[in-house]
Amino acid sequence: MKGLSTKKTWLLCATMFISCAPMGLVVSASAADTATKSTKAGQSATGKAGATTASAPPKPSGTTQQSTTTVSAAEPTAKASGGGEQLFVTASRRRTKLEDSAINISVVDKKLMQKERINDIRDLSSFVPGLTITDTGPGSSGNIIMRGLSSASTSTFGTNTNNSVGVYLGEVPLYADFKMIDIDQLEVLQGPQGTLYGLGTLAGAVRYMPHRPDLNKWSADMTSKVFGESHSDSPGGEVTGTFNIPIIKDHVAFRTVLGYYNDPGFMDYNYTLKNPGVSSPQAGTGTFGTPGQQAENYNRRRDLNYDHTFTTRNQLLVQVNPNIKAYLTYMHQETKTGGRQANGAGVMGTSEYESPWRYAEPSDRTTDLFSGEFFFNLFHFAQLVHTAAYTHQTVDYTEDNTDLLIDLDYGYQEYPKFSSYAKNHYKYTQFNEELRLVSTHKGPVSWVLGGFYNDLKSDYDRHEYTPGYAQWAGIDRPDNLEYASIVHNKTQERAVYGELTYHIIKGLQITGGFRYFDYDALVTGGTALPLFQTYPGVNYSMNHGTTGANGTIWKANVSYRFNPNIMAYFTYSTGYRVGGANRVAPCQMPMNPNTQHACALPNEMFYEPDKTRNVELGVRGNFFHRRLVFTLAGYNIDWTNVQIPGQTKYGNVGITKNGAAAVSRGFDASVNVRVTPNFTVSATYAYTDAHLTKYSPDLVSNVLGSYPGRPGDRLPGSTKNSGSIIANYTIPLDNGRSLQLNWATTYVGSIYSRVGLEGYGYRMPSYVTHRAALTYNTKQWSLDLFVNNLTNQYAVTAVSNDSSSIRSRDGVTERYYAYSVLTPRTFGLEGRVHF
Repeated sequence: MKGLSTKKTWLLCATMFISCAPMGLVVSASAADTATKSTKAGQSATGKAGATTASAPPKPSGTTQQSTTTVSAAEPTAKASGGGEQLFVTASRRRTKLEDSAINISVVDKKLMQKERINDIRDLSSFVPGLTITDTGPGSSGNIIMRGLSSASTSTFGTNTNNSVGVYLGEVPLYADFKMIDIDQLEVLQGPQGTLYGLGTLAGAVRYMPHRPDLNKWSADMTSKVFGESHSDSPGGEVTGTFNIPIIKDHVAFRTVLGYYNDPGFMDYNYTLKNPGVSSPQAGTGTFGTPGQQAENYNRRRDLNYDHTFTTRNQLLVQVNPNIKAYLTYMHQETKTGGRQANGAGVMGTSEYESPWRYAEPSDRTTDLFSGEFFFNLFHFAQLVHTAAYTHQTVDYTEDNTDLLIDLDYGYQEYPKFSSYAKNHYKYTQFNEELRLVSTHKGPVSWVLGGFYNDLKSDYDRHEYTPGYAQWAGIDRPDNLEYASIVHNKTQERAVYGELTYHIIKGLQITGGFRYFDYDALVTGGTALPLFQTYPGVNYSMNHGTTGANGTIWKANVSYRFNPNIMAYFTYSTGYRVGGANRVAPCQMPMNPNTQHACALPNEMFYEPDKTRNVELGVRGNFFHRRLVFTLAGYNIDWTNVQIPGQTKYGNVGITKNGAAAVSRGFDASVNVRVTPNFTVSATYAYTDAHLTKYSPDLVSNVLGSYPGRPGDRLPGSTKNSGSIIANYTIPLDNGRSLQLNWATTYVGSIYSRVGLEGYGYRMPSYVTHRAALTYNTKQWSLDLFVNNLTNQYAVTAVSNDSSSIRSRDGVTERYYAYSVLTPRTFGLEGRVHF
C-alpha cells in the first residue's frame, strides 16, 4: 500500500480496532451483511438467518423478481412452504423482504444467473426492464443506461468511467465491471437513488451482492465451460473456482473465487499495416488494391476482439462475536483484448465481422480493489456500519488515429503513405468511506443516518504518432511523435444523508429522506506538438483550473398494503451526478493563432452537476397462492442541467458540458407464472419515452458543422420498447436428479446513435434473440448444453461518429464510421460440481 495517505492506511489497521470495540453490545443480527446467503445448490440465492417463523407459497424460481413492510434487522429469513425461500434485499440500507420493499427494485437471483450464463454486467440488460447496457466488447465496461437517461452519442469504444447509474459491490461503489462469480444476487434499483446512494445514481443503481464467507463449513464449487462462436477460428473456454475455508470456528473464515475467461473473438483486422510509413494504407483507388497489393502491404489478424480475463475476489470474515464483525476484501481483475468489437459499416467492401483499421487496437485493463466493511450492533438500538475502499485501475489502449487527423484536415493526407496511431494511458485511484447508523429498535419509526466521502483522482496521457511523416516532411523527429497531452483531474465529494420511515397503521408507511453534498474539482494539464519542437524534447504548455458546487436532494415515499396480496407505492425521489473537470489539457493563454492547438478554453474545462426528479406509482402483488406474481410501475423523470457531449473549439477534443433539459416517461412490468409445479414462465416489458424538452444549441457536432437539439428529440443509447420471456420446465428423475429445459427470448427495440438523429445520426434497427439450454442436475454436479443467439442474429449495438464521414479527402477514403455488433451464435457445454 505504498503511497497511500494517512486517511487511507487506516484501512489496513482496522481489524485492530474491532478487538477494542466498546463492551456491553447486545446481539441484533447484522442488517446489511446477512441479506443474501445461499441456501443449497439448485435453489435461489436468499437470506437465511435462523429458524423460520412464517411461511408462504414458493415464488417462481430462476426469474427476475420486482417488488416492496420493513423487517427488523433481527428477523430471520422467512422460508416459503413447498421448498421455496423468501428473498431479502438491503437496498433500503436495512434488510427487508423483497415483496415488501417500498421501492422499485428488480432482483436477478443466482439461479437465473447460472441458467442464462450472466457473467458480467453487459449480460444483465436482457432480464431487467428499463435497463440498456451497450455491448461494445471486452475493451470497455459498456455504457449503462436506465430508463433512457443518456445524452451522449454512442461509441464503439464504450466507457470505463462514471455514467448515470451507480454500481456497487455490496456496500462499496465502484466503476469496474468485475466478473460475476459467486454472486448471490443482483439488486437493480430503477429510478433516481440520490438520498441513500448519491454518487452517480442519477438514474438508478446496480448492486452486486457477493456470497459471504461461512464460518463453519468447508466448501468448493468448480465450473468449467467450453464453447464455440460463429465467425471464430478457435474454441473458447472458462474455468472458475470458489473455495470457503473456516479458519477459526465461529470467528474467522476465508472465501476466495478465481476465474479465467478465454473468449476467442470473431472480428478480423485484415488490413493492418505490415510496415507503417512504408506500406500503403490504401493500395488501390478507393480500394485495398489487388490481392497482390494486399499481400504486400497488409497483415491479416483474425479474431482480435478476444477476451482474456483473469479475476479473483478474496474475502476474510473476522467475527469477534455476533455483534462485531468485519469483511476485508481484495479483488483483482485483468482483461486483455486485441481490438474493437466493431466493423467499418461496409467501407471499401468490408464485411459485417471485419474491421478496416490500419492498426490493431489492443486494450489492457487492470483493476484492484481493497475494501473493509465493519458492523457493530449497538444494544437493541442501532447498527453502526463503517465501509471504506481503495480502487486502482489502469487502462492502456491503442487506437487507429489516422481518420481523426484526416478529418481535421491538417494536410497530413498529402503524404501518400500517411497513417497514425495513438497510445493512451488512463489511471484512476478512488478512495471512499461511509459511516452510517441504521435503527434496529422496535416501534413505528425506523431510520438511517450517514456520512459519505469520496476522493477520485485520474491521470490521462495520450501520444499520437505519424510513422514516416516527419522524414517525408523534412522534420527532425525520428520518434514520429506528432501530439502529446497530459491531464490530471481530482474530484472530492462529501455528503450527509438520512431517511426516516413511520409505520402509521398496519400496512401503511411513509418515508422521507434527504442528502446534502458538496464537491471540489481540480484539473491540471498541458499539450505539446513535438513535430514543431526540437527533438527529443516534449515541451508541454501547462495550465490548471478549479471548480466546485453543492446541493440538497430529497425523497418522499408512501406505501399501502391493501391485503396480503396487493401493495401499492408512490415515490418522489431525486438524483444527481457530480460535475467535474474535462479530461482535456487547458489552453495556454493568450492563444497563438499560427500554431495547431488541441486544448480547452476556460469555459470548456469544467461541467456542473445535473439532477433528476422522479415521480413514480407502482403496484405489485400475487394471486393463486403466489402462482402468479406481478409488478407494474409508471414514472415521470425530469432531467435538468443535463451533462451533454461537446467538443473544444481548438482540436475538436470531446468534452462534457451542460445546458439541455429532458424528460423520461414510461412504465416497467414483470410477471412470473408457475403454470405447474415444474413449469414456470416469466416475462418483462418496458416502455421508455425519453426526449429533450429544451432547445439546446450546438448539441451535436461534426466536421460539417454544429446541430441543435430540439424539444421532442429522442435521447440516444436506449430503446423505447424492450422485453423478455423466459420458460423453464423441469423433469424430475430418481435419486434427486432432474432434467431441466430453459428457453429465453429477448426483444431490443431501435436505438438512436445521436440525439434526435441530428448530425447524420443512425437509427439502429430492433432485433430479437433466442437462447436455449438443456441441463442435467444431480445433488452434487450438473451438465449444461446451451446455445446463445440461436438464430445467429446480426445487430448493431453502438455507432461511432456519423455517416457524414463516409467520404474521401484528397483521394483517401476515411474509415472513421464504425458499428459495434452483437456477439454471434455461441454454443457450448458447461459443467458444475459442488463439494
